[in-house]
Amino acid sequence: MAGSLPDNGVPGHHYSKQHDEDLHNGLKPGEEVNDSPIEQVRLTVPITDDPTLPALTFRTWVLGISSCVFLAFLNQFFGYRSNALSITSVSAQILVLPLGKLMAASLPETRIKLPFFRWSFSMNPGPFNLKEHVLITIFANCGAGGILALGIVTAVKAFYHRKIHIMAALLLVQTTQVSPLFPSSAVFKLLGYGWAGMFRKILVDSPHMWWPSNLVQVSLFRALHDKEKRSSGGQTRLQFFTLVFVSSFAYYIVPSYLFPSISTLSFMCWIWKNSITPQQIGSGLNGLGIGSFGLDWSTVAGFLGSPLATPLFAILNTMAGFFLFVYVILPIAYWNNAFSSRRFPMISQQTFDSSGQLYNITRIINEREFDINLGEYESYSKLYLSVTFAFVYGFSFASLVSSITHVALFDGKSIWELWKKTSAGSKDQDTDVHTRLMKKNYESVPQWWFLAIAAVSFALSLFTIEGFGGQLQLPWWALLLACGISLIFTLPIGIIQATTNQQMGINVITELIIGYMYPGKPLANVAFKAYGYISMSQALSFLADFKLGHYMKIPPKSMFLVQTVGTIVASTVRFATTWWLLSSVQNICDTTKLPKGSPWTCPGDSIFYNASIIWGVIGPLRIFNVKGNYAKMNWFFMIGILAPIPVWLLSRKYPEKKWLRLIHMPIFISGMGGLLPAKPVHYLSWGAVGIFFNYYVYKRFKGWWARHTYILSAAMDAGVAFMAVMVYFTLQSKNIYGPQWWGLEADDHCPLAKCPTVPGIVVPGCPAVY
Repeated sequence: MAGSLPDNGVPGHHYSKQHDEDLHNGLKPGEEVNDSPIEQVRLTVPITDDPTLPALTFRTWVLGISSCVFLAFLNQFFGYRSNALSITSVSAQILVLPLGKLMAASLPETRIKLPFFRWSFSMNPGPFNLKEHVLITIFANCGAGGILALGIVTAVKAFYHRKIHIMAALLLVQTTQVSPLFPSSAVFKLLGYGWAGMFRKILVDSPHMWWPSNLVQVSLFRALHDKEKRSSGGQTRLQFFTLVFVSSFAYYIVPSYLFPSISTLSFMCWIWKNSITPQQIGSGLNGLGIGSFGLDWSTVAGFLGSPLATPLFAILNTMAGFFLFVYVILPIAYWNNAFSSRRFPMISQQTFDSSGQLYNITRIINEREFDINLGEYESYSKLYLSVTFAFVYGFSFASLVSSITHVALFDGKSIWELWKKTSAGSKDQDTDVHTRLMKKNYESVPQWWFLAIAAVSFALSLFTIEGFGGQLQLPWWALLLACGISLIFTLPIGIIQATTNQQMGINVITELIIGYMYPGKPLANVAFKAYGYISMSQALSFLADFKLGHYMKIPPKSMFLVQTVGTIVASTVRFATTWWLLSSVQNICDTTKLPKGSPWTCPGDSIFYNASIIWGVIGPLRIFNVKGNYAKMNWFFMIGILAPIPVWLLSRKYPEKKWLRLIHMPIFISGMGGLLPAKPVHYLSWGAVGIFFNYYVYKRFKGWWARHTYILSAAMDAGVAFMAVMVYFTLQSKNIYGPQWWGLEADDHCPLAKCPTVPGIVVPGCPAVY
């Protein structure tokens, strides 16, 4: 399998004396070891288990639900701000440890019997243990994940400026069919849980599906719970984490409050202050980013995830695609005025008309039916995109279909063999010590649990779109189609994510399909995307958490229950936060009416809104077909289908050249199309840090890398998150900002990089071009 090679191309097993001794804690003497085929897993994940430890305790429920509520509120709150911040479950993972130990030290051990039931429980079943900690972190993961369905409410209320009653919005996000507060956005997620049940044997039990991002949390769990002896002159992992966390926390006051401009430094713009072309070349946010960099961990990891948790081959594929697009394809296309691109900014996620101005969507909307007014559209203008935005869509087409070809060629035979063994109930499967320990010590989740959730969720989804006056504009047959698309793509995209830490999005495909089949309906388009994309995305999130539980030896039924409850709690809290902000912040998301410096710019939702214009209101027929400006983008489907074939043929012809199998065309293509909202400075910073640690440090200091790299990533994330929250609630929420000076702007000071470069286009703030 393509994912079975060690991610840095380094073969061989790694056993220590302690590693062999530890086997007796989980396996019988003489039982086969068969550790993971992935070296990073062997270096990180323990092969021990104590099945007697309590997992789903009173402490788990209290701290888990609290963490879920905390992260759901903060992430939804910060998601509407220009300095959008994603607070990961790592923050909760750190905070709950002392709280768990405090509860273990103070709560009574007396068992409490539930009235009318035979059940009883103790609030304090003993010392706070690792398995409780893992389940609490799974709760926190539910709160940290986003909910695309809430973007529908934001788009209607904040961007389209249409009135919507609170009950109409609530019924969009919640239904009353199962319980008084059962979120419809949770339906999207729970629908995906059904898909997860179908593929868990391949994507969780298989040792080749190793989910690299989980190793960060595994390393942190070990640092927080393992008892270590500090070597002379050295540090334990917990001491190293504390040192990096405090340093990251203290430093982030600079980019978050005192000197935000340090997040993107573009030197060419400082030299050529009055020239458009040098600023387009040098701007890290709105240009090619040559010479730009950021001294801020959120610049490195904020958009593309931590490079320390991404395999080296995935980083190299991503960066190769990025360099080909940004430094070859994009300059050629822009300066040759392809698609009239010089009328608009080189890099922008907004939509434009033929005069270079922002597209006036209210002009072409029928207020009563909330669909397109074709007469006004024909008399106004076709819709235009920046050249980057156009190619991003093209590469999205290519990367998605290339993932199917890639998985079919490289992994198809192995998947089929494993599927046959699974279907036949064969015990002769490709397993490792972790899978055998899980099967030996715990009952698996019955398949009918997953199928029941899928069936109930589908029924609730159907009720949501058909009821309440058809406010979602989506017909019943579209729900069936969306579920089918999600089911088809879950396995190939799951294999790519499980081996590369990169997820291919199917959002563009869902938008394209419903845009052709049911044009002119913006809410139908975004609802179809939510059902088709989110159910797949949540299936993969569910499987990733299951793999974390697999590594940490958590009972699968406890994992299932925590995931389901966490989904419902997080969805409810995020809806309440969304409605509160949309109702209380005046002109939220409307940058033309917000006061200068207001943070409520909704960067993520603005992309969602523009996508609803492109795919829903106007539709792909008038943009990506002969009636539009970007019909040539459809060739990228053919490019994507064919791209993996030469690599596969070469790897078959030259099997001794292992590096050929590390050329991953879906990741390579997605590297070309990954811009927006990430910008060149984010790619350059992410790639530099990732290559330094996962190549140079890995090669020269493998012992240090194995012990500290994932802990370094977790500590950097946690320091940034804690300082950002503290700065907001102590200072920025009270309108107390840093000293007024040049570096206080969260910008790279390249204003001319956004300007058009053809004569006759007049844009405020840009010099006239003659």
